[in-house]
This record gives sequence, structure tokens and C-alpha cells, in this order.
Amino acid sequence: MTDALEPLRVSVVDIGTNSTRLLVAEIDADGAVTELARRSKVTRLGQGLEATRALAGEAMARVEAALEDYRAAIDEHDARGHNVAVLTSAVRDARNGEEFAARVRERFGLDARTLAGGEEARLSFLGATSERDGAQDGDAVVVIDVGGGSTEFVVGHGKDVDFFTSTQVGVVRHTERHITSDPPEPEQLEQLAADARATFEAQVPAAVRRRPAKAVAVAGTATSAAAIDLDLDPYDPEKVHGHRVTVDVLGAELERLAAMTNAARRKVHGLHPDRAPTIVAGVVILREALRAFALPEFEASEHDILRGAALDLWARATGRADAAT
Repeated sequence: MTDALEPLRVSVVDIGTNSTRLLVAEIDADGAVTELARRSKVTRLGQGLEATRALAGEAMARVEAALEDYRAAIDEHDARGHNVAVLTSAVRDARNGEEFAARVRERFGLDARTLAGGEEARLSFLGATSERDGAQDGDAVVVIDVGGGSTEFVVGHGKDVDFFTSTQVGVVRHTERHITSDPPEPEQLEQLAADARATFEAQVPAAVRRRPAKAVAVAGTATSAAAIDLDLDPYDPEKVHGHRVTVDVLGAELERLAAMTNAARRKVHGLHPDRAPTIVAGVVILREALRAFALPEFEASEHDILRGAALDLWARATGRADAAT
């Protein structure tokens, strides 16, 4: 156990279906987080997973190339003592996922953990609500995490989780499943939306969907939608964090993005070029998520599973496990 009075330096790597990200942070005795380094690369680990049920060699190589850079950054910031790599939907679903997790542990010296859907949801909720005042924010909130291979919903009050589920709906998975032309045909988007809608309604009971008064959305689809709405060039996380995007704005973005080729989408302000191939599916999924909860808008959050995993690591290292629940 680390002395709780001293700030703790931690590093977290999030190896997702579409991107691989790094957070190096210092967390003080009160749980306040100071970010020292934050990086993100679209590595598409879930490439072809829908069809093959296995991680492709070239996809794993892209992740490992990113981890080479991230390992150097971890060492540069002297955050070696407390680190974790969280592996999510793609690794969970792949028949060679545990073999890949072992390679990450052995080659890069990271505490690589393949998260169950419920744990992924808990950490996303912890990150998204870390700076909210639970005493003042009495309404139920749903945290929506649209990822490459899955979409998580976590409903809670303050810091307390009341319900969570991890659905097999994701931007990489559903792009590969439904979008076969460039630009996509309207019927492809209709089928994608119907697929996502049916899954959300089946896995989130209607009574749960009626509870939240607001939605907080994390991860690349939500932050990209906010940045596109703000017409940001370059991307500015401080402007994105807390920005509200309505269902109507998502509809307008979908109409615009779906009319473009992938090459044209790569030039859209607010959208990282590497997210161009999956953003159309992402906007469809995010809009269907809001519709499922009958909510008119979401608040974009830059605080997601990276921050949640960092706080969880801090809590366990300092004997403050209660602070991460």
C-alpha cells in the first residue's frame, strides 16, 4: 500500500477495438487528477473480427507499434510503478485474445487485464462522473460509451451505479456488418439503426430507460460529434468537454457525413482522419442510444475509462477502494 498522503503517479493504456490510448497522471490524496500525458492512436484492433472471431496479425502489430511509443512515455514520466492496460471488447471476443493480452504483459511490462463488460462499464462511469457533485446532481444519469466493438450503458445517481449492460453494438463491428458501399446507401443505415435499436431495447429494460434525466457520452464517437458541431480545427479537448449535442444535431451530422465518401470525411473539421471510416456508424449508434432513453441531447465528456481506470488504480494502491466504487 502506498502512503495516501503522497501524490501517486499512474499510467493507463486502453486497448480498444478501434483505438489505443494512453493516460499518465498524478493523483493527489483527495483523488484530484492532474494529466501529465494523454495520447491516442486509431489502431483498429477489431479489424475483421466480426467475420473471423480472431485478432488479425496486422491489427495486433499496429497496437504493438503504439505501445512502443507509450512505453517510452511511461518511462519518461517515471510512471512505471503503477500501471495497467485495460483490454476491452475486441480482446474479450477474440479466440486469440488472451494470447494477445499475455504478449502485452510480457513485451511491454504492463499489467494487462481483459475487462468483463460490467467492469468496463463501471470504470467508464467512474471516469465520467469523477468531477460531478453527487450531492447537487441528484437526477439519474446514463453514461453512454460507444466503442469499436461494444456500447456500454451505465445508469446511476451521483457515484452509485444502479444498472449497467454491455451490448454487442460497436462502430467497427457495425460498419463491417452493415456498410458495404462508399458512401453508404440509405437502406444500409436504416438496417444499422434497426439492429442497434433492437439490441438496446432488448438489453435495457424500459423501466431503466425511463430513469435518466440526462446523458453523458464518452469516447471517440461522442467527442468527435461534439468537435464537428463546434467546427474545431485543431481539436480542443477543453472546448469539447461539457459540450452538449442534440439528437437533431446528430441527425444533421449523419446526413452530412453519410453523403460523403470516406476520403471527403477525412477533411471534416473536428474529425480525426482515422475515424472517418467508422464515424457514420458511430453517429447512427449514438443517436439510437439517445432515442432509446428518450433523451434530447448528450453532454460530451473527455473523462472516460482512462480516468476511471487511473482512479481505480490509485484507490487500490492507497487502500481507498471505497473511493472507486
